[in-house]
Amino acid sequence: MSELFGTFSDGTPVHRWTLERSGVRVRVLSYGGIVQSVEVPDRDGGTADVVLGFAGLDGYLEHPEPFLGALVGRYANRIGGAGFTLGGGVFTLTANDGPHTLHGGERGFDKRVWDVEPVEHGVRLTRVSPDGEEGFPGRLEVAATYTLQESGALRIAYEAVTDAPTVVNLTNHTYWNLAGSGDASGHELRLAASRYTPVGPDLIPAGVSQDVTGSRFDFRTARKVGSGYDHNMVLDKGVTGAAEEVAELHDPRSGRVLTVATTEPGLQLYTGDHLGEPFAPHDGIALETQHYPDSPNRPDFPTTELRPGEVFRSETVYGFSAR
Repeated sequence: MSELFGTFSDGTPVHRWTLERSGVRVRVLSYGGIVQSVEVPDRDGGTADVVLGFAGLDGYLEHPEPFLGALVGRYANRIGGAGFTLGGGVFTLTANDGPHTLHGGERGFDKRVWDVEPVEHGVRLTRVSPDGEEGFPGRLEVAATYTLQESGALRIAYEAVTDAPTVVNLTNHTYWNLAGSGDASGHELRLAASRYTPVGPDLIPAGVSQDVTGSRFDFRTARKVGSGYDHNMVLDKGVTGAAEEVAELHDPRSGRVLTVATTEPGLQLYTGDHLGEPFAPHDGIALETQHYPDSPNRPDFPTTELRPGEVFRSETVYGFSAR
C-alpha cells in the first residue's frame, strides 16, 4: 500500500509504502529509502514503533544529519581525506565531515528520491548514480529490495553494477529503540565480533584491528550497551555469501528482541551520543552492517571495489521476537 507522504518545493512527490506481515508493520519512504517506522509487539502483545523517525517529510529535511532510517551510499561511513586512488586515478570527493567524506557526501543516497515498485511482500527501490556524483567514479545502477519474510523479519537486499571501476559500501541507518521511547542505553547487546577497528579523534580508522578481550568493546556475551560508541566491529564470520546472524539487541523492559543477520564483514555500533534535537542522546542505537570505514585507502581491509561486469550484492535481515 502506498500513499503520498510529502512534496518538495519543486513538486517532486515522496511516497510512503506500508508493508505488513506476521504482526509486523514497516513503512518505507521513496525519499532516501528511509525506514520510517517498524511496529512490533512486546512480550505482552502490545505494539510500538521501535525506530526513530519523523511524522512528516519536513522533519527529515530539517534534521538530515542523524540519517534516520536511511539507505546510505555511495559509500557508508567515512573516507579519510575525502579521496582515494583506484586504478591509477585519483578521485576527490565532497568533504562533508571536516576534511573527510561521510555517508556518500553532501547529497548521498539518503537525500535522493528513489523509484519504487511493489514486489511480493515488499518494495524494490532503484536509482542511477551518475558518474562523478559527489566525486565517485562510474555510473552506478543501484537497487535495494525491502521485503517482509513469513516470520515478519525485514530483509534488505542490495545490488549494484557499474560501467567503470568504483567503490561501493551500502547500509541502512535505522536507530533502534526496542522500548518504543526513552533511553536505549540500557538495552542488552550481543555481538559476534572478537575485534574492532580503533579510530582517531576524527573517527578514521587508526592502525590495525584490535582484540576486544578485556575491553569495553567486548559484546561476545550479552551486556548493557551503555554509551560512547561509534566504532566498526569486525565480525568474526567475515564476508559471507548468505546472511549469518551476528547480533542480538534485547530490551529487558518490553522483552522485545532484535536479531541482525548479514553478509557484511563489519557492523558500525553507534549509540546515538550526538543525535541532536529533537532527540536526546541515546534515544536510539544504530547497528549499521557494512564494510569497514576508509577501506578505499586501506588495502589491508576487505575490498569495496566494484568493476564493470561484476555485481555488488549485500543482504541484511532484521528479525523480531519477544521474551
